[in-house]
Amino acid sequence: MKWSAKRARDWYAKQPWLVGCNFIPRTAINQLEMWQAETFDPKGIDEELSWAAGLGMNTARIFLHDLLWTQDSKQFLNRIDRVLAMAKKRGIGAMIVFFDSVWHPFPHLGPQREPEVGVHNSGWVQSPGVAVLRDEKAFDALKGYVTGVIKHFSDDPRVQVWDLWNEPDNVNSLSYGPRDIPQSKADIVTKLLPRVFEWARSAKPTQPLTSGIWLGDWTSPNTLKPWESIQVEQSDVISFHCYGEPNDMERRIGYLRQYQRPLLCTEYMSRGTGSTFEAILPLLKQHRVGAYNWGFVEGRSQTIYPWDSWQTPYLHEPDPWFHDIFRNNGLPYKKEEVQLIKSLTAKAVPAKGKPSNHRRRSLAKR
Repeated sequence: MKWSAKRARDWYAKQPWLVGCNFIPRTAINQLEMWQAETFDPKGIDEELSWAAGLGMNTARIFLHDLLWTQDSKQFLNRIDRVLAMAKKRGIGAMIVFFDSVWHPFPHLGPQREPEVGVHNSGWVQSPGVAVLRDEKAFDALKGYVTGVIKHFSDDPRVQVWDLWNEPDNVNSLSYGPRDIPQSKADIVTKLLPRVFEWARSAKPTQPLTSGIWLGDWTSPNTLKPWESIQVEQSDVISFHCYGEPNDMERRIGYLRQYQRPLLCTEYMSRGTGSTFEAILPLLKQHRVGAYNWGFVEGRSQTIYPWDSWQTPYLHEPDPWFHDIFRNNGLPYKKEEVQLIKSLTAKAVPAKGKPSNHRRRSLAKR
């Protein structure tokens, strides 16, 4: 059963201000390369999580993939558990993402492609792939993936939120275009989203469920597109993406307040569009909206390059970087950004006024 608005607010009141990143290690081009046994990099992941903890981050949005469950569900769960343990050691929880409609439509197990020179997210893959989306019976088989993962971690405090589907209607028109399914994707996901929420709830999670809206007119429930209505109506906590300037962020927060539920901004920060840490993070803290910037460490995902690199690949490092905070050697891209993030997270407290666990440990060491 969907949480009441009061239950969602009560849950949020017990959380610190949630601030973190969308996490993919620098050694992985996509979700499959992050998790497959041959390329799983626990040492690198642990090191990068230590850098996140050093910024005062207390959460990370982490993407899974359905093919990993099909490949070896037991070992996949084991690797998830290892990453959650590393994160907990650093005072970081996780928002776990199941499905994603963005970028390459044809995922496959095994060795992944090498990054295309100078191109943003050239190897990220959709989950499920287009072949599954076109076959409703094939998608039914994924119920076991959703319920299996949630049941395993249904009462695990290391998992903070379940994010069921990232940008479900995205047709990738400026990247893969006609290789995706632009004519019917929205119709397909409109039918499938309620079932995914039903599957997730059947596993009886103690954590809230969400799926974030990302484009369109959010003025009122009547202006939402059908799939956006499902996302808002089915989510226990409301999540959204906004890569706009502060006035756009403030406006969208205002629209979503009408649902009287906690708000989590699960994607922001693209320096070329005016969505910077300096402009946006203080605003999210002021409104106590959860903050998950896209990108963390410069790596194989190549998200230092802008989206327009799909049309014109970059031959040199862009100025400014589009996403990411650290160079691959752990040095900050901009020291002033790191200082700002630390200054804001150092004062982050739950609604009831108690320091977060991370903050308490920091104070105890002084």
